Formats: sequence, structure tokens, C-alpha cells
Amino acid sequence: MKKKRSRQNTAGGEIQGWRHPGGKLRELGAENLSDAELLSILISAGIKGKSAEKIAEEILAKFGSFKGIANQPLKKFLEIKGVGDVKIIRIAAAFEIARRIVNQVLKEYEK
Repeated sequence: MKKKRSRQNTAGGEIQGWRHPGGKLRELGAENLSDAELLSILISAGIKGKSAEKIAEEILAKFGSFKGIANQPLKKFLEIKGVGDVKIIRIAAAFEIARRIVNQVLKEYEK
């Protein structure tokens, strides 16, 4: 498991340096993560020999983008080694949250 590592900032205080996407998000903000890094946070854990980030990269390669992922039936994800029901459910929930946000924004825009 990749853990946080410390490094010194220029003022001599300690800041965190991260090797995994969750830590990177915490340190740098979500906007600084790649699509694969964001998706790997939802995936959470990889499998033996395949990290969550690698699984995320394969999902994005297969479907092309977040938009492509959002339009897939859940069973299509099972074709990717390392993706099971729990991971699919997390991804589906996140995309449903995003869909609801977009719908709410569109409704407010129409007013």
C-alpha cells in the first residue's frame, strides 16, 4: 500500500507529498487530478498485480471518457478484470450524483 511521505517546504515546515490519488487530491485539490486518478479513488482498491489507477485507465481506454462511461450498461464494466459489483455500484452512484447536479443546474439556468 502506498503511504504518504513527508518533505520540507521552503519555509522549513512539513508538508505532505503523496503517491496515491486520494492524497494528491487532499494536497493539491480535485481539479489537479487526471480523469484516471479521480476514477481510481472511486474504485478504491486494485487487485493483485493491478492497481486501482490501472483499472481506471483501462475503463477510460475502453469507454473513451467520463461521458462514454456514463452511457454504458453496468454489465459492460464486468468485462474489465478487477471490476466487480462494489466498484460498479460506486461508479454508478457517482455518475448519478453528477447527472442530478447537471439537471439541477440546468433547471436553475432555465429560470
